Amino acid sequence: MARKAGGDLTPSEGARRADISFNRQELSQILNVYGRKVASGEWRDYAIDTLKEKAVFSVFRRSSECPLYRIEKAPKLARRQGAYSVIAATGLILKRGHDLARRVRALDKGLRLVEA
Repeated sequence: MARKAGGDLTPSEGARRADISFNRQELSQILNVYGRKVASGEWRDYAIDTLKEKAVFSVFRRSSECPLYRIEKAPKLARRQGAYSVIAATGLILKRGHDLARRVRALDKGLRLVEA
């Protein structure tokens, strides 16, 4: 920040807004599910991206592939559909809402046989 002659602070040219990120409690909820899936051999890698408008936790089966799922935190949507969403590899939003724990539970459910 640079000071003007009057003493007011102005943003310097190199200053940037803080990126959105997951807090410790949110990461704990996500990593609990991630740990169970790694232990069962379903998932192997993850990535965390902090962007200006959202934070993204991506889950991979192999690190050389596209993410299987993305868990996104977008505070801008908190008053509408909810800040948290779980997105499949195809881009389909599986769950969206205000409570991260309930959204992450969607990933914890295994596949089940459907009778025809």
